This record gives sequence, structure tokens and C-alpha cells, in this order.
Amino acid sequence: MNPEESVSTAEQAALEMTLASSLELCRLGLASLIDIRQSFEIEMKGAIPGAVHIPMFEVKLMLGDTLTEDEQDILDAGQPKDMDAKSFFTMINQLHHARDHLLLCICNSGRRSLTAASLLRSLGYPKALSVAGGFQAWKKLQSAAN
Repeated sequence: MNPEESVSTAEQAALEMTLASSLELCRLGLASLIDIRQSFEIEMKGAIPGAVHIPMFEVKLMLGDTLTEDEQDILDAGQPKDMDAKSFFTMINQLHHARDHLLLCICNSGRRSLTAASLLRSLGYPKALSVAGGFQAWKKLQSAAN
């Protein structure tokens, strides 16, 4: 996916799932939650229990995609992980369980995860989706539950 392209409204509707549905699918063992935020974001705002951390900007660089200026600024704000293609695909394939397990991407607000879900689909993972509202929605849900 070209970094300058944004996800269309129609594509967003096809790629997005509610937080409640996402959490239920994970609870049932039918999906894996992939936190695509950068490491410093998780350190600052908190981790989501059970989520696998795969930082999207490192993945884009590893795949040879050019980062936008904003993406590069976010990447530069922390200490990027050095990710290689073999470890990335091994991790994704283990999560995906031979293409019948949903890959639910989550970021801070739900925007970057749309791009991540689209990227995973372009790599041959048709059951990649974005969690609407992202970490902010998850945090609100946790606050309401306590």
C-alpha cells in the first residue's frame, strides 16, 4: 500500500470491527489482537493484556515501504526494533493459524490500525481487521468496568 494512500470510507467499513466484538473473538480463541503501536507508546500509555506487539512502522520499513514524514517522526520518537522479514512472517503465521484465525490490529485511536489491516491483507492475510476506537476505546472500557 502506498503510504500516501488513505483507506477509503468503504474500505474502512469492510476492515473495521467493534472493540466489544474483537475482545469476544479473542476470548473465544478465534482471533489474536496485534498492538501495532510503537514501543514508547505502549510504555507511556500502557499495554493491552494478551496483545502481541508488532510495531507497524518497523514492518513497513522492513517491507521496503517509504514512511510518511509523520510516520518517520513517530518512529524517531522512540527506539525502533530491528525487525527482519523471517521473524515477522513467522510471528504472523503462528498467529494466523493457517489463515483461519482473525488478525485484529489495534493502535491508539483506530486510524493506523486500518492501514495495518490493509497492509496485512495485501500480504495475503484476508482475515486482518482493525479494532475501531483503538487503545483509547479499550481504556474507556476498562475504566467503565472498574
